[in-house]
Amino acid sequence: MATGGSELLIPLVAGIIGLGILAQLLAARLQVPSIIFYLLVGVIIGRPGLGWVTSETFGEALPAIVGLAVAVIVFEGAFHLHLDRIKEAPAEAFRMVTVGAVIALVGTAIAVKLAFGQATWELSFLIGALLVATGPTVVTPILQVVPVRDRVAAVLETEGIVNDVTAAIIAVVVFDALNPEAGSAGFIAAFTRRLGIGIVVGLAVAAVVFYLLRYVDLSPGDAPRNARLLVLAGALVAFAGANSIPGASEAGVAAVATAGMVLGNLDIPYEEDITDFKGDVTLVVLSFVFIALAAQLNPQTLIEVGIPGLAVVAAVALVIRPLLVMISTVGDRFTFNERLFISAVGPRGIIPASVATLFAVEMQNVASNFRTDAAELVGDGATASSVCGRADLAGEAVALCADASTLVSQSELLLGVVFLAIFATALVEGGLARHVAQYLDVIPMRVIIVGGGKVGRSLAERLEDRGENVVVIEERESTAERVRNEGFTAIIGDGTDTEVLREAGANNAKTVVAATGDDDANLLVSQLASTKFDVEHVIARANNPDNVDAFEDLGVRTISSAMATAWAIDNQIERPAIAHWMTDVGRSGDVQEVEVTNEKIIGKPVREVGPMLPDACLIALLSKGDPESAHVPTADTVIERGDYLTLLGRTESVREGMKLVNPD
Repeated sequence: MATGGSELLIPLVAGIIGLGILAQLLAARLQVPSIIFYLLVGVIIGRPGLGWVTSETFGEALPAIVGLAVAVIVFEGAFHLHLDRIKEAPAEAFRMVTVGAVIALVGTAIAVKLAFGQATWELSFLIGALLVATGPTVVTPILQVVPVRDRVAAVLETEGIVNDVTAAIIAVVVFDALNPEAGSAGFIAAFTRRLGIGIVVGLAVAAVVFYLLRYVDLSPGDAPRNARLLVLAGALVAFAGANSIPGASEAGVAAVATAGMVLGNLDIPYEEDITDFKGDVTLVVLSFVFIALAAQLNPQTLIEVGIPGLAVVAAVALVIRPLLVMISTVGDRFTFNERLFISAVGPRGIIPASVATLFAVEMQNVASNFRTDAAELVGDGATASSVCGRADLAGEAVALCADASTLVSQSELLLGVVFLAIFATALVEGGLARHVAQYLDVIPMRVIIVGGGKVGRSLAERLEDRGENVVVIEERESTAERVRNEGFTAIIGDGTDTEVLREAGANNAKTVVAATGDDDANLLVSQLASTKFDVEHVIARANNPDNVDAFEDLGVRTISSAMATAWAIDNQIERPAIAHWMTDVGRSGDVQEVEVTNEKIIGKPVREVGPMLPDACLIALLSKGDPESAHVPTADTVIERGDYLTLLGRTESVREGMKLVNPD
């Protein structure tokens, strides 16, 4: 079946895509990254297993297939990389893709050279360049099942997109230009030329696509579909256009990344339709390419790199990755556990797999040409496949055979180390990512708001402003769309459905707020949150004051709409200054309750802790976790572990005070 002719190619491709989709469904069900199953399927149907797919299956079309697939995948990842997310950790993200990338490149090259004495420095740096890339193909599936804080996700996503581009270009430059005579100026010039061409082409394509989307009639009835197809065509044109420019190999990766990032940050029509469509297309091409590439790997190649190969992978994952992360994330923006988690999430993806495969094929083709030249020199009917095994070779024929042998061994070493790193990091880091995150306690507890109306959106805005991880559940699609347009995460569905609550993250929620206009729905949401998911805090909105007792009988903290309005009016009458201060548009002031965990203040009286807080931040209340125990502390009140302090003051000062009271 591996070489069974073109009549078997269509069912084979269809089968691979079908297996890929099944792998995606299984991964979603088990809450593990899908790449794990893609690789396993490839191993089963490829050379390591059943042998249905080999290097001969797709012939010379494989590079083109892989290239177009990479274009779609990189574009889709870049489209999601919004500048607002990068702003969550701009300095750290920049260092990860500059200083961190250099550390990864040089460190990996040194590890390869030390592990494989026969490897040249050129080959070592080629492998190092390829293993710089993490990529959205492996990072995004992990972040889908491990909902870390935005700042952590922003660094990982930015690193994946940018390093995919730089790794591909550096690898091509090393492969083409790095030789004993080439200096650093030639290397830098070649890298800059390719990157510059890619950026220019990407900007040009993005400008054209944006103009067509915004100012050209796309046929009103078919506009969403035409917009989706236009963006997909733009990605492919950017990739092909940049790569077709002489001397710009792999500039296409930079072009699609640039085009995707620019369009993703512009206000374009039908953005939601485009996002959904691209996501579906990406899943199809990603599953196909990963399975196809994994299927072609000769298991002997992995075996031959053996212990030295494992040593390189261990150095990359356990030494180089933590080192570059710790250096790149220095500062107080990330907790130590978050830095450890980022260190543990560096799986390699489609760029190393695809580029390494193409390089290996090219090296083996050159080796084949050397053997052919040697056969022509020998004459007497010698064939390329047998000439290098003869004992009577001499002169130039011996040199050609030696060069051919060196190229083959280098290509096998390249494939072996790169794919071993891909398999090991994807399977181990991808498979254990959620467990590592849970152990390090870096998955933030969620606040789920059921109901995306005015009350739900206003509450979400206030909570997001305080750094909470908010998810809104809304049954009406138009309202959910409005919630998303205002920058919040929204799940479309019925909040009284257990599966919808689970999808929103109720298993990891510290608070569920039932804020719909239907008291029956709010009551059922409260029951599910308490009994099914054991949520710590359940708060419900009671639209009818007569229903308050029914909610409170369930132990649900209840806010009566009528009473809340009365309290607000009373505050405006009796306490206008503080009422205005608490609700002003600029949020110049804030009040926050935070649990005491910092050893530096535990056991100290308020008179000593007060001066440790920032200016314009005061301790207003102290409680033992029970709202009824809240009281205004005296100067002699001793603060104990587990106490809850209510801090009042300027917004920035309160946030700094929260970090002092609870560093996590």
